Amino acid sequence: MGKIITLANQKGGVGKTTTAINLAASLAVLEYKVLVVDADPQANATSGLGFDVRNIRTGLYEALIKDEDPHNIILSSNIDGLYLLPSHIDLVGAEIEMLELPNREKVLKFILEKIKNEYDFIFIDCSPSLGLIVLNALTASDSVLIPVQCEYFALEGLGKLLNTIRIVQGQLNPELDIEGFVMTMYDARLRLSDQIYEEVKKHFSEMVYETIVHRNVKLGEAPSFGQTIFDYDVTSKGATNYLNLARELLQRNNMTKINENEKIINTN
Repeated sequence: MGKIITLANQKGGVGKTTTAINLAASLAVLEYKVLVVDADPQANATSGLGFDVRNIRTGLYEALIKDEDPHNIILSSNIDGLYLLPSHIDLVGAEIEMLELPNREKVLKFILEKIKNEYDFIFIDCSPSLGLIVLNALTASDSVLIPVQCEYFALEGLGKLLNTIRIVQGQLNPELDIEGFVMTMYDARLRLSDQIYEEVKKHFSEMVYETIVHRNVKLGEAPSFGQTIFDYDVTSKGATNYLNLARELLQRNNMTKINENEKIINTN
């Protein structure tokens, strides 16, 4: 049975989509079968995996609102084992239309239950908000992975997100866990990056992943070409970071072991 992980943070620009597509790609490279669910009307995960959003006619919106079978929507990416349930701009209206649906917080859960057993991992890429679709994602998930940018306002809004998670745990999904916090956009040249990392580590301790995603030009360029970092530059630090992040995730889920000399966890 596959594990469903939501990537959430209502603060924009923290690397949610970059982490969703490249962590998923890393696991596919490691020969796991992975699905990315694009739950953001901006459809950045869809375009980041090489699909022209203008050509997407059926996506998550149709599954949520029109009861389209997800099997008819899922697309294969350029990477073996990596699949996408795409999004398009119509998703922006889904939250309003879902208000009238029964069990409106569980619509996505019912959709993913149809396909969960077909994948090792399902990653849900959310918009920077705490709206109904994000609530659906948290209700449908086994855990939530929280990217945190190594910049000044990193902790801003995390309290609201954690409170939302607690509400979901209490009322909708008592099995929801926090998968962990991933530090992104780390710049070794800046003392601030170290300070933010230490601050997050102080607050959340072992919940913070040891693998840090460094600020990397290649990671920024890859989406504009509709490619994951493994398609764009497999030798880059970004590719190394996400591959190590994938291996640490597997280790934390007792799915593999990592030799100490293979881990790249330092901040230098």
